[in-house]
Amino acid sequence: MTLPAWTVVHQQGSAAAFHEQAVPEPPRHELWWFEVTRPAVVLGSTQRLEVVDGAAAAAAGTEVARRRSGGGAVHLRPGEATWIDVVLPATDPRWVADVGRSFAWLGAAWARVLEELGHPGATVHDGPLVRTRWSDLVCFAGLGPGEVLVGGRKAVGIAQRRTRTHARFQCAVLHLWEPGALLEVLQLSDGERADAARELAAAATGLGAVPGRDLVEHLRAAIS
Repeated sequence: MTLPAWTVVHQQGSAAAFHEQAVPEPPRHELWWFEVTRPAVVLGSTQRLEVVDGAAAAAAGTEVARRRSGGGAVHLRPGEATWIDVVLPATDPRWVADVGRSFAWLGAAWARVLEELGHPGATVHDGPLVRTRWSDLVCFAGLGPGEVLVGGRKAVGIAQRRTRTHARFQCAVLHLWEPGALLEVLQLSDGERADAARELAAAATGLGAVPGRDLVEHLRAAIS
């Protein structure tokens, strides 16, 4: 089977502006690689804005944005995470109607990418959603189908927004995992913040200094 070529679209700037972008019709096979130019908390589509402490976010210079897919908050700081949206037209043979199974091909591709970039033993979660006390609030506190683990800890988070014509898979790859910086701008008591910091420290892991361009090019090769 001959698979389509993927176009990489590289953007830098505001997280809010990036997440407001719509997929053009008809959709094309594209990888949208986005780099924030300032820290941002990106909320899932169903999260209330009130989960963020607006004053703390402003004091930290942190933008508050909302993505078009579900899940908990993701903290983006320059150099600490790579964000890639994968736009898959519904005409692609990898399109799966079952939302729970629709992540599998992409998760497997990400696992190959991590192996190639020096992280052997990367695994794909192929079970149901795993919830924790903090997973409704913080993306990397839980585990969904297709997401990728390194050493038993989540390293690649994936969510999606679907229409009848396409799926937009939104992928966050951690380079550094410091949940305290995110927790400081969320509406939590001191006790909740301390509890969350302890539990989240063991939930995820970063890949270290892997250039975003390497991730993008390896992913494009893995899905082509």
